[in-house]
Amino acid sequence: MKRVLRQRAERRQLMAAEPEVLDELRRLRARVPHVTGAVAASIDGLVLAQEVVAVEPEGIAALTAAALGVALRLADTTGQGEFRELLVRAERGYVATYAAGSAAVLTVLAGPHTNVGRLHLEGRRAGARIAELVDAALDRAESTTP
Repeated sequence: MKRVLRQRAERRQLMAAEPEVLDELRRLRARVPHVTGAVAASIDGLVLAQEVVAVEPEGIAALTAAALGVALRLADTTGQGEFRELLVRAERGYVATYAAGSAAVLTVLAGPHTNVGRLHLEGRRAGARIAELVDAALDRAESTTP
């Protein structure tokens, strides 16, 4: 029962961070030309904030959680250290996923003409900022849980 209450408190606190996380997603889109969307999600696939059109954010979050699981295992198995980012190049653009602390990930959708170096630079910065916001929200949840 305590575990369930703690999980609910954590989810409420994570959702309380949504306006700030959404602001960060919007700033990311403004800083990187050709970014078409972004989703911040918990590592288990819960959408924290989204700035996407024409794509279902819940689906992106779920697929990101699955891809994250594979990426974590691959990094661990090969001895490369902790997961930092994942880039998928497709026919019509990119899907980039960045670590955002230990509890969240940032997934960015970008067109085919995106400057990938700029995408990585700004995606990493946004991931670090989202990590700060999510970690602060989780700290508040821990301090209020009995």
